[in-house]
Amino acid sequence: MAFSAATSSSPSSSPPATVVPVKTATANAASPSLNMAVPYSPPSWASGGIFKEPPKHGRLPLANLPTPLYRLNAKLWGDRSSQELLPVVDAPHPPQFWIKRDDSTGGVELGGNKIRKLEFLLADALAQGCDSVITIGGEQSNHCRATAAAARMLGLEPHLILRTPKALPLRTTTTTTTTTNPNTDADIDDDDKNNNNNKENNNNDIGFVGNVLMDRMVGSQIYTCSPGEYGRLGSEALVARLAKHLQSLGKKPYPIPVGGSNGLGSWGYMNAVDEVLQQWQSLSASSSSVSSPVSMTLDHVVFACGSGGTAAGIVLGFALAHAKSQTPPPTIHAIGVCDDPDYFYHYVAKIATEMGLSLPLLSSSSTTQPEHDDERNEETVEEFIRRHMLVHQGKGLGYAVSTEQELEFVRNFAQATGIVLDPVYSGKALYHFARYVVPAHPQDFAGKNVLFLHTGGALGLFDKVDTLSSSTNVGAASPCQRLDVYGNGIGLALPAVEGEDG
Repeated sequence: MAFSAATSSSPSSSPPATVVPVKTATANAASPSLNMAVPYSPPSWASGGIFKEPPKHGRLPLANLPTPLYRLNAKLWGDRSSQELLPVVDAPHPPQFWIKRDDSTGGVELGGNKIRKLEFLLADALAQGCDSVITIGGEQSNHCRATAAAARMLGLEPHLILRTPKALPLRTTTTTTTTTNPNTDADIDDDDKNNNNNKENNNNDIGFVGNVLMDRMVGSQIYTCSPGEYGRLGSEALVARLAKHLQSLGKKPYPIPVGGSNGLGSWGYMNAVDEVLQQWQSLSASSSSVSSPVSMTLDHVVFACGSGGTAAGIVLGFALAHAKSQTPPPTIHAIGVCDDPDYFYHYVAKIATEMGLSLPLLSSSSTTQPEHDDERNEETVEEFIRRHMLVHQGKGLGYAVSTEQELEFVRNFAQATGIVLDPVYSGKALYHFARYVVPAHPQDFAGKNVLFLHTGGALGLFDKVDTLSSSTNVGAASPCQRLDVYGNGIGLALPAVEGEDG
């Protein structure tokens, strides 16, 4: 599909051929204080009343923007004589694989896609005079880690609800009773059925691994729940209950949904699309003088989809930008790492509706026409999302559950590129895209430019150390040898260097 750069400002001078640190309108300039929100105006293609609810309180300059965008080695794509990371595409010119490094939005505390959403959400929290934040996620939640660190930077107290099988059942007795409630078994987790712990033996500490260590380093107040409790009550109810409790203690908490994925947070990735458009325009300008068999159109955009907010910003951003420029947008591939595609189509449509998307205003200039005339309800918004985004099932064995093949792919990708993917989102998503999506329709990708969004989360690898070491041969690929420094005949003896002291 074709690409036409629609920008809100002119790009800077041409960058180097590989890494593109283009300074755009979305870059965070020096600010006297992180808690001073900067005014925010939507990109030109998202203005003019298309959204009824644009951000009211600006955005905080928390992220390191813009993040790099560059092309990876073409040898990543396989050929008939080799088994490479990315599959064989039988065409004169293989796809060009590009990466957008949104794992570089911050340091170990803030890095990843979540901070783009938090720039808008926490600006709203400060504007409302809140003194604390509440959010929720899995035990190794990148979003919870980034929220906690950003909150501390702004003087807010972080409260995190973490879903974990380590949350043991709270029981005051080991006596087993019989009940006539037909839902009894459904109300008890599998872990609960295998544990008859009394109150004295309930140890719900979740340790200090990966993101949890970062949560605790910044002094987060952590509350745990089991997967079953999370599933039955839902994340919104759990957050609301904790908010009510904190309010009873005199606090004014600001609730943030899973992944920061709501109408306000998704503006972070509307902003990111504007950044990509300007970077790609600069790339196109710099390559126009170089003879290349591959055109500089942006044909495919690929990313992991977990809570839907990043997907909402990306699909709406590209659809709107190209509707304004009257050019076909790239094909958007959201690789779902949890839930099923229908869930994501519906939830992304819900976010778009929450943002106040006005399809009647958009439809007059859209490059893809809807099948139905009624464009004023949520169902039509969902149809719009389905026309502009493909959601692929990529959860494998389940959310945050890694197969040996997925982890081996992550290891091989790191060795080939020097880029470490995480096991829950980007690693799982790119593995599924490479192993299933491209082989299913190889000619759709031949000679095309494929942009992969790396959303961060490498801290999650620490939770996979046992599996990585036992099943992926990572140790053999990175051997460790003892130096025989004193010539004892054990280890690797290195000859002395002429002129060496001692």
